[in-house]
Amino acid sequence: MSIEFAILGILSWKPSTGYELKKIFEDSSFMHWSGNNNQIYKALLRLEDDAFVSSELVHQDSGPSKKIYTITEEGLSELKDLSLSLPEAPEIKNSFLLQLAWSNDLSDKEIQDLFFSYEKELKLHLILQQEKKRRSLYSPNRTPRETLIWDAIYENIISTFHNEINWIQETLQKLYGNEIKENVSKMNYQVNEIDNKKYIELNSAVEPLCKEEDALDLIALCWEHETSEIMLHSEALSQDFFNLKTKFAGNFIQKFINYNIKVAAVFPQEMVQKGRFREMALETNKGNHFRMYETKEEAQAWLLK
Repeated sequence: MSIEFAILGILSWKPSTGYELKKIFEDSSFMHWSGNNNQIYKALLRLEDDAFVSSELVHQDSGPSKKIYTITEEGLSELKDLSLSLPEAPEIKNSFLLQLAWSNDLSDKEIQDLFFSYEKELKLHLILQQEKKRRSLYSPNRTPRETLIWDAIYENIISTFHNEINWIQETLQKLYGNEIKENVSKMNYQVNEIDNKKYIELNSAVEPLCKEEDALDLIALCWEHETSEIMLHSEALSQDFFNLKTKFAGNFIQKFINYNIKVAAVFPQEMVQKGRFREMALETNKGNHFRMYETKEEAQAWLLK
C-alpha cells in the first residue's frame, strides 16, 4: 500500500496540514512510511493533481500561513476502492534473523548476549506499544466499531512482540537448556510516591551502568511502574559517564530525551566541577530532561515540580 492511501485515510478523519500528517506518521506503529516532509508533500501534490484532495491557505495573525488539506468526494471513493483491494501478506524484514543466521562462529556467551540484547529491545518496544494503545493519541474513535478496529490493530502489533519474546526464550532453551546464564545488571532501586506523583530512585547497581543500552532498562522500568521520572545517584554509574571522551554520557542522556523521560542526577560537587564535564552539566541543566544536582532534596524538588 502507498503513502497516498494512508494520507487519504487520515484526511477522511480530519483535514490536516502537512506537519500534522508528519506527526501522525511519526507516532503510528503501522503507518510505516518515514513521513519526511519531502515524501508527504510530493504525495499531497499527486493527490491534488488527481483531485482526491483539495487545499486551502489559511492566514494566521499569530504565525505564518498554513495550508490545510481536505479529502474530496473523489478521494473518498478512491479510499473505499483501496480499502477493498486484495490484502497483501506481511513482509518479514528482521535484521536480527540475518545476524543469527551467521552466528555459528560466535561463542555460546556471545550468542546468548545477542539474544538478550534483542529481547531487551523487544520488551522496551512492547511497553511503548502498550503505552500508545493506552493513549490512543491518533486514533479516530468516531464510532464504537472504529474504536474496536483500532484496538485490534494495536493488539496485533503487541502480540507480535509477545510472540517474538516467547520465540527467543524457546530458542535459547533448545540451544542451551538450563545452562543459560543471563548477564543482566541488577539495579538497586525503589519507587517513591509523594503527593500522588511517582519517581524511580536508582541508588546503585551490581554492575555500574556503562553503556547507553542501560538507559533502555531504566526507561522500561519507568513504564512498568507508570512514571516518567527518575532520580539517579552517582553510585549507579561507571566512571565512563564522567569521562566525556567515551561519549557514554551524551549517548546515555539522549535516550531519555528520545523517550521523554525526566532524570534528576544526584552528583557530589567535585564530580561536576571538572573542565568539560562542568560545561556539559551547565548545558544539560538548561533543558527539561536531564539535570544534575548536589543533593537529593534539590533533585526531588525538580522531579515533583
